[in-house]
Amino acid sequence: MIPKEILKKVRRIQITTSRMVNDVFAGQYLSVFKGRGMEFDEVREYQPGDEVRDIDWNVTARMGRPFVKKFMEERELTVMLLVDMSASSRFGTRRRFKNELAAELCSVLAFSAIRNKDKVGLIIFTDRIEKFIPPGKGSRHVLRVIREVLYFQPRGKKTDITAALNYLNQVTRRKTVTFLVSDFETAGFERALKVANKRHDLIAVTISDPRERELPDVGLIRLRDAETGEEMLVDTSRADLRKLFRERNRRDEEELLKLFRANNIDHIPLATDRPYEKDLIRFFRRRESRLH
Repeated sequence: MIPKEILKKVRRIQITTSRMVNDVFAGQYLSVFKGRGMEFDEVREYQPGDEVRDIDWNVTARMGRPFVKKFMEERELTVMLLVDMSASSRFGTRRRFKNELAAELCSVLAFSAIRNKDKVGLIIFTDRIEKFIPPGKGSRHVLRVIREVLYFQPRGKKTDITAALNYLNQVTRRKTVTFLVSDFETAGFERALKVANKRHDLIAVTISDPRERELPDVGLIRLRDAETGEEMLVDTSRADLRKLFRERNRRDEEELLKLFRANNIDHIPLATDRPYEKDLIRFFRRRESRLH
């Protein structure tokens, strides 16, 4: 039985994100992912507000007044959520844990998708495939997705992004819009990322916490790697050590961003210490301006 506190979290996320989808994200999702219908239907006379790019110039020239092409309703899309639930995802020092932030993001994306009659599927992974929910529709389906992201207890602790992307290619026969949600605290997934991006519309969502980027000056502390269990005693009062930690994390972040740019992979950076709405809106607007 699912604990009451988890059900309360699911309900809170449902209420919050449903309102956000209705007010903001549904329209942006439609313009960014659905686009124009793929099948031509008919032509009709141009009306104020129609897209200039939809004008059928041959018919316009023949009739002496502007006509536009009308397309069939947009095709159904499949949105896949690949969510990293390795041990490092259950960490957070500010507003929420990283896995809670992932659950809210997945909720916004899933409710936006079903509102536009698209399917949503979920793959939870660690160093193995932990859970697969085939793509489906409806509010009950979305609530199940949210519950799993919040409540699922994985067996693995480490991260294998390559295995997750390979599994995605195995269980999906057609192109999907795939959100890969992870802190990307691993290596060796570059080739799998490139292959998956050629087959799918892949968007990388990085989730981080401030304490992973910079150490506070609090004297001697014991640090423990959540995924390996390795422990280390660190003197955080040393300015040179804090600087080394900060610069190393900045280099890793820059290398990851360079990988995304080199492969034309869209990126949404989220952090536990700030609201995610602005980051998501910025992504939608950036992608929409590029497409149009």
